Formats: sequence, structure tokens, C-alpha cells
Amino acid sequence: MPAPHPPGFADMFRVFGRIGLLSFGGPAAQIALMHSELVERHKWLSEQDYLRALSLCMLLPGPEAMQLATYAGWRLRGVAGGLLGGLLFVLPGAALIMALALGYVHFGALPLVQAAFVGIKAAVIVVVVQALLRVSGKALKDPAAWVLAGLAFLGLFAFGVPYPLLILGAGLFGAWRARASAPQPIPASTRTHPGRTLVIWGLLWAAPLVLVWMLDQDFLLQLGLFFSKLAVVTFGGAYAVLAYMTQTVVQDFGWIDTGQMIDALGLAETTPGPLILVTEFVALLAGFAQGGATMAILAGILALWVTFTPCFLWIFLAGPYLDTLSARPRLAAALQAITAAVVGVILNLSVWFALHVLFGTVRSLGAMPLPDLATLNLTALGLTLLAALLLLRLRLGLPATLAISATAGLLVGVIGG
Repeated sequence: MPAPHPPGFADMFRVFGRIGLLSFGGPAAQIALMHSELVERHKWLSEQDYLRALSLCMLLPGPEAMQLATYAGWRLRGVAGGLLGGLLFVLPGAALIMALALGYVHFGALPLVQAAFVGIKAAVIVVVVQALLRVSGKALKDPAAWVLAGLAFLGLFAFGVPYPLLILGAGLFGAWRARASAPQPIPASTRTHPGRTLVIWGLLWAAPLVLVWMLDQDFLLQLGLFFSKLAVVTFGGAYAVLAYMTQTVVQDFGWIDTGQMIDALGLAETTPGPLILVTEFVALLAGFAQGGATMAILAGILALWVTFTPCFLWIFLAGPYLDTLSARPRLAAALQAITAAVVGVILNLSVWFALHVLFGTVRSLGAMPLPDLATLNLTALGLTLLAALLLLRLRLGLPATLAISATAGLLVGVIGG
């Protein structure tokens, strides 16, 4: 329910706008920034409310930090506050991604730009490894979790098991292992109109898909349906679904190539907001290849809509039942099992990115990627080691690491002619 004495919309716009503009560094940094602003500095949420909301957002599909901002705004000012909090978290980064993508399609092929991207790609390898270390430290608490992570890695790396199937299997396994709990009554204060919420936001989600279908825009319809499906299976953060997204947009649809996908992630890392904004970048590149700048902008807007409209749906639907949901052992156990499987998924992504950045030729044996060792790129290897030193050893932070890595790649390109 909204807070009894909520702040004004002007104050919320200022604070949530600041969060949106400064939300660099991935979910961990973004969650810490929101805690500092909403709990410590302005005391709009209690520590207990904040942590329980974070648990709920981790249980839902989609970017947890964006959904946490949406929940905080909803808790303070209802649906209008939730819209304000969520949109201000996403829109600054989305605007910057659109500008970067349009610049990329015009200037990305220049030799010096490509040289700078070698440094960015090298840094991305280390960023994904850092995410792997963070998640594994929290998720792998017992032997069963290690087994789930290992099976998830083997399933993706060696056998190409579909990512949604892995997530479903892990969740069912976790729920099966948990002890059953008696149903709990829903407090009267949280009784809302879930049916109405589901219909309204479901229609909003589907509206642009119906429109492009009526206009016979097959590419936009295919793109919108794919990113809609991605919004439903995005458990564990953007890193968990990147390999699945890459396989689909590169191999199945052929919208972009592997190098562009890695560039998309590198540029998404340099902007504020959730990393899942990489979907907008991919859609912009795919749209440009299909029909120039106009189609690129339409594709980018559609990807944003079907990626983030579901986030509002999940929060407005589940937020009123936070107390009940957070007390369900089976749900908590399913989330823990999914998180363990996500470690294996991110490990697969780490290996996949490293192979495609460090080697000029990567072949496939079934679903398994196999590099041609003779095509090792020593420049990329050196830049990766530099990025590891900066980020993991010296702990410079993501923006500084990306900037230095890009500059180093550019200098190597200049020196190399």
C-alpha cells in the first residue's frame, strides 16, 4: 500500500531522477545507490521494507534493480509513483543507448573505432567474470547448488539446451526439495484487484504487437514476440539470458552478427540503467539492417516497450502480496535453485565471450564452440589482462576500466597503423 505520509512528486522526481542518472555499475551498485537514497538519506522506506522488496524483485523475471525502483515508487505513491520510479530509472539510459546505437551504425566500421572496441570487448570479458564471482559467492551454498550450476553449464555449453527449459527445470527442482507450507491468508490491507491489473497491463503489453501485426510488419512482430518471451524468462539478471539472446538473434534470426552482439553489451555497460537495455541496442541494429534509421528507431522503441511493460505488470500485480509471497518456502527454494543454475549460465556466457573475443575463428562441434588456437589475438589477450588488473585487482570501477581499456585499444590501433 502507498505510504501514509508520502513525499511529493517533485521530491520523488528529483530523487528517482538522480538514481536513474547515476545508476552505473550493474544491479549491485544500483541497489546500493537506491538503499543510500531511499533508506539512509531520505528515510522513505524502512530497512525491513527495502530488503523484503528486494527479495520480491529477485523472485520476479526482469531487471531486479528497475523493479525495485518501481516498487519503491509504488509503495510511496501508488501506481503513479511506481511509473515515476520505474521510468526515471530506465529512460536516461535508454536515450543514451539510442544515441550510441545510431552513432555505431554510422561510425562503428571505422578502423580506430574498431580498435577502441577491442579494448571494450576485453573489458566485457572481465565484467562478466566479475558478475560470475559475485553470484557464485551468494548462490553456491551446498553441494546441490554446485551440481545445478554444473549441469546448467554443461547443458548450454555442450548440448545447447534452451535457456527457458533450464530455468523451469531448476525452479521445479528447488520447489520439489522444499518443505511444503500451509497456505497463508492474504491480509485484508493487501486485497486489490489483480484481475483488473492483469487485464490492463496485459493489454498495454500486447497493444504494439497487435498493431504491427495489423500493419503486416513481420520483422517488428517477430522482434516484439521474441523480446516479450525474453521478458518472461529473464531470471537472474541480464547476464543469464545474454547467451540465449545471442543464439537467437545471431544464429536463428540472423539480425546481427556475433561481433555486433559483443559490441552491444560493451556499450550497454557504459550507460546508466539496467543492463537489459542491451535489448534496445540489439533491436536498433537489427532494425537499421532491415530498413534504415526509421526502422531502427521503431524497433528500439518496440523492444523497450515489450521489455519493460511486463516489469510494471509484475510489480503492480505482486507488490500488494509481498508479505504473503516472501513467506512461501517453496517459492524461496525455487528462487535459490534458479540462482544456482544461473551461475552455470553465466559461466557459459563468460567462456562464449572470451572465445569470440580472443580468437579470430571459433567453430562449432554440435552446440559446443571450439576455437582455432592458431587465431589467438594477442592484442585482445593483453587488453583482457589489463582490464582484469584494473577491475579485479586495483578495483578502479567499471566506468574507469572501460574508459582505460577503450583508450588502450585505440592506442594499439594507432601504433599498429
